Amino acid sequence: MTAPPGAEIQAMFGEIAPQYDLLNRVLSFGIDRRWRRRLVRELGLGPRHRILDLCCGTGDLALALADTGAAVVGADFTGPMLPLARDKAARSERPLHLARADAQALPFAAGSYDAVTIAFGIRNVEDPLQGLMECARVLRPGGRLAVLEFFPIRNRVWRWMFEGYFHHVLPRIARLTRAGRTGAYEYLPASVAGFASPDQFCDWIGQAGLCDASHHPLTGGVARLVLATRAPEPA
Repeated sequence: MTAPPGAEIQAMFGEIAPQYDLLNRVLSFGIDRRWRRRLVRELGLGPRHRILDLCCGTGDLALALADTGAAVVGADFTGPMLPLARDKAARSERPLHLARADAQALPFAAGSYDAVTIAFGIRNVEDPLQGLMECARVLRPGGRLAVLEFFPIRNRVWRWMFEGYFHHVLPRIARLTRAGRTGAYEYLPASVAGFASPDQFCDWIGQAGLCDASHHPLTGGVARLVLATRAPEPA
């Protein structure tokens, strides 16, 4: 499934930027911080490494990665998100470079980064496969891709709980925020239900030119951490 046209998504996320962190907490039952820490640990990077955090939103993951001492660039195509990320970085006194960029046409040189990360953003890219191809292009040989994402839930019990939460609790919360006026609380659950399965997403990663793709369930499969590598240069 492709996302709605980019301009539509950009406008919606631009309007809800001030409530974006709240929506993340609500959508993840408040445990998205734990998932981000897991991603950072899995990468195991630090000083002298360069990381691109794509679809960075308000900068939560980018700042967690910056805590390792790595040089981090946060990129997002929704302009109103970036000042919020910049303010967070200033308050925490952590270095963070920010750029406005479309995941489908990144303004970075090939092989620029040791890792590319995406937290809950690839699902909103109009052409996810093209976005993954761009991730592969900007990774150095041996570099790693790490994606946190919501996928359709396999476990029937967790799926029942998740759908009930989306359809009965989330709308009530969203009505108190700008998200209730933009329809974001309707779009986000629908985008999860209509997105690729984890296995299909790993197939896309292979088509994009990356290898060793794997996916790991978090909190009963409510979210998943997907990992892959750009193949090293032949000896």
